[in-house]
Amino acid sequence: MASSAAPAPAFAAAPAATGQSGLWSWLTTVDHKRIGMLYLWTSLAFLFVGGTEAFILRLQLAHPNGQVVSAEVYNQLFTMHGTTMIFLVVMPLSAAFFNFLIPLQIGARDVAFPRLNAFSYWVYLFGGIFITLPVFFNVAPDAGWFGYAPLTTNQFSPGIHIDFWVLGLQILGVSSLAAAVNFITTIIHMRAPGMSMARMPMFTWMSFVVQFMLVLAFPAITIALFFLQFDRFFGTQFYELAAGADPLLWQHLFWIFGHPEVYILVLPTFGLVSEITPTFSEKPLFGYNVMVFSGILIGFLGFGVWAHHMFAVGMGATADTIFGIGTMLIGIPTGIKIFNWIATMWGGNLRFTVAMKFAIAFVALFLIGGVSGVMHASPPTDLQQTDTYFIVAHFHYVLFGGSVMGIMGGIYHYFPKMTGRFLSEKLGNWHFWMFFIGMNLTFFPMHFSGMLGMPRRVYTYDAGQGWDTFNLISTIGVVFQGIGLFVFAYNFLKSWKGEKNAPGDPWSAGTLEWSIPSPPPEYNFAQLPIVTSRYPLWDIKHPERTAELRHSDPDTAVVAEAHGVPMLEQTETRTAKALGIPMPFPTIKPLFAALFMVMLFASLIFLHTASLQVAVVSMIGTTLLFIGAVYSWLTSPLE
Repeated sequence: MASSAAPAPAFAAAPAATGQSGLWSWLTTVDHKRIGMLYLWTSLAFLFVGGTEAFILRLQLAHPNGQVVSAEVYNQLFTMHGTTMIFLVVMPLSAAFFNFLIPLQIGARDVAFPRLNAFSYWVYLFGGIFITLPVFFNVAPDAGWFGYAPLTTNQFSPGIHIDFWVLGLQILGVSSLAAAVNFITTIIHMRAPGMSMARMPMFTWMSFVVQFMLVLAFPAITIALFFLQFDRFFGTQFYELAAGADPLLWQHLFWIFGHPEVYILVLPTFGLVSEITPTFSEKPLFGYNVMVFSGILIGFLGFGVWAHHMFAVGMGATADTIFGIGTMLIGIPTGIKIFNWIATMWGGNLRFTVAMKFAIAFVALFLIGGVSGVMHASPPTDLQQTDTYFIVAHFHYVLFGGSVMGIMGGIYHYFPKMTGRFLSEKLGNWHFWMFFIGMNLTFFPMHFSGMLGMPRRVYTYDAGQGWDTFNLISTIGVVFQGIGLFVFAYNFLKSWKGEKNAPGDPWSAGTLEWSIPSPPPEYNFAQLPIVTSRYPLWDIKHPERTAELRHSDPDTAVVAEAHGVPMLEQTETRTAKALGIPMPFPTIKPLFAALFMVMLFASLIFLHTASLQVAVVSMIGTTLLFIGAVYSWLTSPLE
């Protein structure tokens, strides 16, 4: 049982957030919560872009011999759909939760490097615009989101289509790496007193694993992109067989990044579902330690299975066997998580909110995607299914049925904490059922069309091959998803403008972020909390739920002395300054540093569209601007 002395000093009342408004406040913010909201808004905007691209693709394939778009436009749309959804939607949606939740869950007042955090967002925004704008000028990337070389070299992909893709992904990689370093430092060094690694909420744990995966995975694709960039701009031949190179080098480098990327996309959702299911089951997460170790194991094994994407290239029986076994093994820690979520709900007092419905749907749909994924661990089976629509069905069940459904549950769960307002449960139910029905209508028939031999990446097909009905059903499913997306948008915008009526703990949750007002004040905690267990709020409000967990008494004297704040102070002061809490200054400098960096990358396009002199001058100019912005940023006071 929790100590009777523990609750009193654990959470001093924090006042409401100070009012920051106006465009300038958003352009200059370094507040992790506001940056999280910027990520959320931007990635949801890109979700509509990616959804529109998918809708046009499905219209083209709804009937045989479709003529909605040309083959050239189709190639651009399906390339940008994959790129948008992976790099501009799912990853930054996770980043929105990283930014908003991690400091709150570990009892910190901000991230370790607030300005680097802002820089990361602005790089993402400008990089996303850079890689998306070509869609409107018919020069968008058109070789698939995987960009296989040498098909993406100048010989086979002339023009500037691929240039935008190569440069855009490098820009977005800078954003991801900057954020990863920031969050690793934050989680290691800024946890509240008593917040040991064994007490961190599961979302923070899964996010922690993801940051290490980002740091380790992105260098591989960065190398691949640099090689391709040099091939395209400077005439090198890193992927040219006639020059003594190996075309398969691209596939190895890309998939060493590409398969860990799957878990970079999914593990944050695992964390969100692990926060939602205990809250609405009203019981602690089953098997916390096993859930932590299974997440770490997924991150580790994720780097050892990349070549199951390459069973068709002729690596040989030994390599196929090793990577096949590795792929089967990674299903074990993933299966452990599914059983633990089910065990968490088993016997619980379930509340079927919209967030809980999305979480349950995530478990079911991700299981379907996982089962078909294990099928691809067998090289003979994979050889029959690779490059067919069976693969399209598999990874959409993992990434849409998994990541997107789980993230939607996270939005409904944390929207009151982010904004102080509730999303409508009635509209949320319409959104959920449209998404759930539409997702299954869209992607489940693809298993059958794939088994009947329908290849991926074809913009049209002849009648009479057994694919017609399945493709029509898939297109109808996209209509359902589109309706659900517009219902969500209406719900989101209406609630955003509504009255602030959400209390600090609207769901009767157990973790630290629910101990402060909704939305949180700029400094998060008036007094840094003293953490005594994994569910400190339940220790206070519902001790019967945590009776079996281990707890410890807080050392209030040490904490008060270290932070200079009386732990029992109940203050109504509304500013950090009045509380004596130093906060980082807002600044526009990260925005300019990000803008000039993106301009530097973009200036390389002039090597293909203008004279060498123009390209050199533009590169030198943007380099000087970028160096000046970074120097000004680094030499200005922090607070």
